[in-house]
Amino acid sequence: MHDIKFIRNNPEKFIKQMSRRGLNIDSSSILDIDKVIRKKQSEIQVIQEQRNNSSKEIGKLISEGKDVSELKKNISNLKSELTKIDQEIKNCSSELNDILKVLPNSLDDDVPDGENENENKLIKKWGTKPKFTFEPLDHVEIGEKLNQLDFKTGVKISGSRFVLLRGKIALLERALSSFMIDTHVNHFGFEEISPPYIVRDEALYGTGQLPKFTDDLFCTTDKRWLIPTAEVPLTNIVRDEILDKSSLPLRFVANTPCFRSEAGAAGTDTRGMIRQHQFSKVEMVFITNPINSDEELKNLVSCAETILKKLELPYRIMKLCSGDVGFSAKKTFDLEVWLPGQNSGKGMYREISSCSNCGDFQARRMNAKFKDKETNKIDFLHTLNGSGLAIGRTIIAILENYQQSDGSVVIPDVLVPYMRGIKKIEALNSTHEQ
Repeated sequence: MHDIKFIRNNPEKFIKQMSRRGLNIDSSSILDIDKVIRKKQSEIQVIQEQRNNSSKEIGKLISEGKDVSELKKNISNLKSELTKIDQEIKNCSSELNDILKVLPNSLDDDVPDGENENENKLIKKWGTKPKFTFEPLDHVEIGEKLNQLDFKTGVKISGSRFVLLRGKIALLERALSSFMIDTHVNHFGFEEISPPYIVRDEALYGTGQLPKFTDDLFCTTDKRWLIPTAEVPLTNIVRDEILDKSSLPLRFVANTPCFRSEAGAAGTDTRGMIRQHQFSKVEMVFITNPINSDEELKNLVSCAETILKKLELPYRIMKLCSGDVGFSAKKTFDLEVWLPGQNSGKGMYREISSCSNCGDFQARRMNAKFKDKETNKIDFLHTLNGSGLAIGRTIIAILENYQQSDGSVVIPDVLVPYMRGIKKIEALNSTHEQ
């Protein structure tokens, strides 16, 4: 949510900020409603003062034994007028909120301008791409030859964009989750959270998925929502709270299933596990003091990088351009892992983590604040989120980068303890062999 005071004091700057998002905004219509609200608020103050004065006068007249019926009638009229104006303010505030709640966050000045992902800026590359003596396969071919990625059964049970993991690949999913959570908790000092997977409207409104992205979500029969990411419940932990400044930053991590209808991506990435309706993801959320949020974004990216480095998966970091930054973010870095089996064996980088600083945008929507006891000042928090990592895409990356000529897949060394000592995934003799 945007700060109306900022728009009021910087209307031209706000127009420019929204234009970078590809929106043609008329700030005058926003400010006209704001003027009406402030005018009516002034009217309420005047009427309240009149009512208070009349109330004092009644007390005086009663003590003098005089008639107060006219004054009481006047106070009643003033009360009715207050009720009427208060309702008018609520109506105007609702109209203003309807306009502001669908506008995306303003971008940081250093976010590069661009229309789409093709104009994102390369920040760094890490790792050595594997060299094969054979034409590398993609994860679909690898997993099906191993008899452990079962797309046919996934479709039979649930429809398109679902998969059934079997045997050692199912174990790999669990191993990755434990490894990632352990790293974030034991090495980075995160607090592990096991949040609800179903949330109310208010939670999704707070993080920015509602009302704009309703079609991308799954709704339950009782009008609640399956989470599209653990960012939603983790960030909403501080909704309607005033935290003590000394408690910041808060760093949460959770592994959850994520549910997305992928309405906005129909027809794209239909092959394999790249884009599914249900997938697991380890999510990081930071709640921080505004003065530290830029530094915390670097920390967030570093945490995601560490996981990729420990798994020895080649990756690159991209700074997203204005046309590719998400609705609630003001700046985003994507970590893209190298997938040698994609693009007909030529390989390509694909997003495996997206790390964003949302500034106070989500905090305003959630009414999440912090208090400095020394100055007694209360202000909105800053929120950040990032994947650490998307587990399904990490499985893809391991299958494709660690594939062997005989069809087996070597397990990264760091995962072997989590894989019950198993160092290689080999084909099952049947789809039911464990």
